[in-house]
Amino acid sequence: MPKRVLQGVVVSDKQDKTVVVKVERRFTHPLLKKTVRRTKNYHAHDEGNTAKVGDTVWIEESKPISKLKTWVLLPNAPKA
Repeated sequence: MPKRVLQGVVVSDKQDKTVVVKVERRFTHPLLKKTVRRTKNYHAHDEGNTAKVGDTVWIEESKPISKLKTWVLLPNAPKA
């Protein structure tokens, strides 16, 4: 099974080697037929502390790094 790749915006970079990324998904409500936005925060590993607040980044699913971190920051955007 391939690893999931998500795009989001960095909302916090205060922790060492960790960034918090807000990912937004949009879907159509099954009953109301209205577009709904849902957001979720992911803790991602940032080895070089390169990402800053407000940056748009790509994160990839990985094996657990700590209690909360199961995602890693991709150094460049995927081709898909």
